[in-house]
Amino acid sequence: MFKRPRGTRDFLPDEMEKRRYVEGVIRRVFEGYGYQEVQTPTFEHLELITTKSGEEIKEHLYHFKDKGGRDLALRPELTAPAMRLYISEYQQKPKPRKIFYIGNCFRYERPQSGRYREFWQAGLELIGSSYPEADAEVIAVAVDVLEALGLKDYSLHVGHIGVLRRILDEAGVGEEDQNRVMGAIDKGEGEALEHLLDTLGLGARERELMAGLLEMEGERDTIEKARELLEGREGPLRELDSLEEVVEKLGSFGVTDYVIDLGMARGLDYYTGTVFEIYAPKLGAEKQICGGGAYSLVEVLGGKKAPTCGFAFGFDRLILALEMDKFKFNEVKKDRYLVVSTTEGLLDEAIRISRSLRERRKIPCQIDPMRRRLGKALSYADAEGFSHVVILGEEEYKKGKIIIKELETGRQSLMDIREVEGFES
Repeated sequence: MFKRPRGTRDFLPDEMEKRRYVEGVIRRVFEGYGYQEVQTPTFEHLELITTKSGEEIKEHLYHFKDKGGRDLALRPELTAPAMRLYISEYQQKPKPRKIFYIGNCFRYERPQSGRYREFWQAGLELIGSSYPEADAEVIAVAVDVLEALGLKDYSLHVGHIGVLRRILDEAGVGEEDQNRVMGAIDKGEGEALEHLLDTLGLGARERELMAGLLEMEGERDTIEKARELLEGREGPLRELDSLEEVVEKLGSFGVTDYVIDLGMARGLDYYTGTVFEIYAPKLGAEKQICGGGAYSLVEVLGGKKAPTCGFAFGFDRLILALEMDKFKFNEVKKDRYLVVSTTEGLLDEAIRISRSLRERRKIPCQIDPMRRRLGKALSYADAEGFSHVVILGEEEYKKGKIIIKELETGRQSLMDIREVEGFES
């Protein structure tokens, strides 16, 4: 017996039905805002990944040399591939470019609840605009997806990484050391952060400001409280103004339920401004289902500077959050029909009827190729989740009729065979 590799999963039809439903909702919302789907290779040049995330990421990658000696890696996320695609295909075209993607990614990590070695992401990028309405739109799209899915228990946190960075700028802390500070904050490593700030020789006032901001979380008046704390600090206050502009635009997009979180510092080096995360509390420690913000990555990968804002859903965690939220996936199942002939002589007619339902009425429909007796065919249809069974009985057929049986209610009705083309469930 062969077993699947550790950290991977097989998805049976019921699970795939859930995943395709969620994927369909995501696509519909993304496309409604004008984003267009792209797809990138499952593996990329290793250098693309390390240029974006640093050499240390290699221990978390599936990377290898191909037969030509080239260093390649299975993609660990979809942002860098999307930016590579933008540089090669869209850089000279009018802005903004609005793209989205849904695909599998790979990381060599210890598998745990909601975290696998093969996992899926669904995300988008708005490239070319640095205006607040661009950042606000991206956040609004993420919220609209959750609303369209009907997820009840989630929390949106919005912040601005520039506020913390300007404090460090004014204290003379260089970009590389700033990135280390942001990484420690993002991981919640309090002791490591304190040690790092000691090493950098950060002054008492700067440490006081940072400590105050890291604790600031709440409603919109949090911005005013931060202004009071930062009085006289021109750089951080400018970034705070930028956050307020984004928050104002969020209201125009209909997003009013959020937490201002000034202690948020996403650990990736290229984030420059607005940042946001969405949590599903019922997932426990691994509660983040979406994260993103404004960043500058195109020039890091060799392109011309282009402000970008984007996000990615952890698709697998999103499914898990819906399940924990008691989402009734069975209520969104599509109708499926099984056509059964009670006699071998009506088999060809059963095939013709199933074809007519598929082609003319766009109803998923199939015959029973096992030639079961009616009772066993009905048991099979019920066990396999069919919604209706179309029965061709010899007596009914002589009168030009067929039987439509709705399995959930047990209700049966007769229909003229000639009306099948106009049949509605």
